[in-house]
This record gives sequence, C-alpha cells and structure tokens, in this order.
Amino acid sequence: MKDTNLRIRSLVTALIICALASMSARAQEGANGFLSDLHNFRVSNYMALDAFYRFSGTGDTNTLNEIVQGINSANDSMNSIAGSDSGVLSAEEIEGLNLEFDKFKNLMRDNINDVRNRGYPDLRLVSDMANQALAMNEIATELYRTAQESSETETSHRVEAARLAAVKMAQMMAKYSVRTNSSVAQTFQGSSSESPLDVQATELDALLQTVMQGEGTPELKAILNDISSKWQFIRGSYINYNEKNVGFVIDRYSKGILKGLATTIELLKGSA
Repeated sequence: MKDTNLRIRSLVTALIICALASMSARAQEGANGFLSDLHNFRVSNYMALDAFYRFSGTGDTNTLNEIVQGINSANDSMNSIAGSDSGVLSAEEIEGLNLEFDKFKNLMRDNINDVRNRGYPDLRLVSDMANQALAMNEIATELYRTAQESSETETSHRVEAARLAAVKMAQMMAKYSVRTNSSVAQTFQGSSSESPLDVQATELDALLQTVMQGEGTPELKAILNDISSKWQFIRGSYINYNEKNVGFVIDRYSKGILKGLATTIELLKGSA
C-alpha cells in the first residue's frame, strides 16, 4: 500500500512539474511574440511617417501606398498584441497603446487629406503627428520592457541591439525625409524633442557594433558585412546634411539596412 501511495504521489508531482513547465513555456512564447509585435509596431509606424514626409512633397501614389503599407503592418502588430491571451500585458496597458495608435492614424489620415486636397500639408498637424509618433514609440518601448520583466524573458543582447538599431534607423529615415522635403523642411524639423541626426547616428554606431560582435554562420556574417557597408556609405549624409545628397539613395540604402537587420534578428533568434 505504501509503495502504491508513493508511486501515486510521485506521478502527481511529475504531472505538476510538467504542467508548470508547459505554462512557463507558453508564457515565454507569448512574451517573445509580444516583443516581436511591439518591435514591428515601432518600426512600421516610423516607416509610415517617413513615407508621409516624402508624399507631402510629391503627392506620389506609390509613396502613398508605402504609407498604407506601414500603417497596415503596424495595425497587424497591434491586433496581434490585443488578441493575445498570454496575459503578458494588462488589458489597460494594451488599450492605452491602442488609443495612442488611433490618434496617430487619425492625424495621418488628416495630413494625407490635406496634401491631396490642397497640395501641401498643414504644418501644425504635421508637427502634432511627429510628436504623437515619438510619444507612441516611447509607450511601446516601455511596454516592451514590461513584457520582458513580467515574463522574465531573456533575449540575446545582440537581438536586442539589432531591434534597437532598426527602430533607430527608421526614426532617422523619417527625420532625414523632413530635411530633404522642400514643402515641410523650411519651418518644420520633426518631433520637437527628438535627438538631432548626428546624435542618433552615433547611437546607431554603438548598436551596430554590438550586433557585429560574436560568432555566426557564414550567412549571418555576410548580412552583417552588407549592413556595415551600407551604413558606412550613407553615414556621412546623416551626420553632415547636404542639400546635394541624393535623397532616394539614402532612402534605398536605409531600407536595405532595415531589411538586413530583420534577417539578422531571425538568424540570431534561430541560433539561440
């Protein structure tokens, strides 16, 4: 009888341990999903903002499509965050971010309509949108930290640096677009509290250096070399703005860096 009771207790204990391990695994998986969604949310919104600054000067349909793609991508990430049942973030935290995103989308819609109807933007509304983008990014960044802490999820320092570098690159693209767009540049220089481009470029230097350090597959090394080459090619244009710089080249290389960082993140996550 004793042996039977002992076996039963051992079986119950094992089942409890397995259940706890499964719950922990699901929590970690949910947290990792949140981190990925919050990262994509931040990058996508800045990509939409960058596209708007270019659209405000040209009214080009292809550039308008880029805005829509950026907003749709951010919207998909927001829906994924809101639809999760992992409990990593509270309903109030998620709703707060969603409300800020709604404000940003409304400002984007109004600004697009101004350009389409009048041929030029309302600089007050453009300024409101830029400040809203920065405020929303700060909230999303804080929720990112909360998701990490609440689930005790450890992410590779190289993955974290690559994500931060991607957000920084997207921010810089938007700010650079302001300076190269004649319809908004004269009286508007982006968010009122955002760091200057030369400061952001130095910050990106440090982040990319962290990403580059460490072992990796030949594929990863090739991608990192490509990112480094592209950044060195356009770095001077970000630090020392010159009206003679070719804006579309800066934009193309910056997007190449973002694409490379996205691939880098996936490869680093796969090797963890």
